[in-house]
Amino acid sequence: MPKVAGLLYYPVKGCGVVSTTAATVTSAGLTHDRSFMVVSEEGVFMTQRRHPRLALIAPAVSADEQTLTLRADERHGAVRVPVDTTGPRRDVDLFGRPYRGIDQGAAAARWLSDFLGVRSRLVRVPPEHGRVTDGRTPGTSGYADSCALHIVSASSLDHLNGRLLARGAHPLAMNRFRPNIVVDGWAEPHTEDRALRIRVGDAELGYAKLAIRCAVTLVDQETAAKAGPEPMRTLALYRRAATGGVAFGSKYAVLRPGKVSLGDAVEVTRWGVSELHGPTGRS
Repeated sequence: MPKVAGLLYYPVKGCGVVSTTAATVTSAGLTHDRSFMVVSEEGVFMTQRRHPRLALIAPAVSADEQTLTLRADERHGAVRVPVDTTGPRRDVDLFGRPYRGIDQGAAAARWLSDFLGVRSRLVRVPPEHGRVTDGRTPGTSGYADSCALHIVSASSLDHLNGRLLARGAHPLAMNRFRPNIVVDGWAEPHTEDRALRIRVGDAELGYAKLAIRCAVTLVDQETAAKAGPEPMRTLALYRRAATGGVAFGSKYAVLRPGKVSLGDAVEVTRWGVSELHGPTGRS
């Protein structure tokens, strides 16, 4: 039976990962996932595409959810940020779309600006955040690029790494793709493209769309070094999406919230056909 082999969330969009053994899936995804976002002074979101050092920031939300800690290298140390969920709202821009955020104060702004080398602010999703995400199954999310959950299978990465090795390139870690749920036990690569309904733990998920990849996959998540062209060059050979770009993994909306744990069975209750149309007609 396929099972959950990785359960991961990213409290601050673009920053480091938190790996956990159990999490609550809310309508917006795993609790705390992309609840915070680094923005410019003008409110435009910041991403590893232009600021790869974001990858070196390790965030942690306290058990009582009252404090966010940001930690980096020895020189910059850490900053503890009291989480503000009631302060004034400000306009923020995510991929050109207007949303609102709650500024998390001067201390976080100073620390981020010093570490990133550019004037920055930290905002949090307000409780009334009413974002609607697109795709085959609509849903909602915090400050994620699009949908609530991103799922990648271990077999998909194994297949990609086999192709990379055959081209003389180095294999890549799963963290290049920043998934929320890693599934082990699907023998065929890219099974996540065809799984339209999934039951996992107490939650039920609905397929929304393919995950179209960007330059963040070129960033080493351990060092923040950015060097191309892999994996994009190899993915372009066999994972070109009909709508443009290259795909790896799939995005899902939450149909029923619930608890998910490592080792939980992943049951596909409805299958479909992959939206991908590569040079051979297969993914």
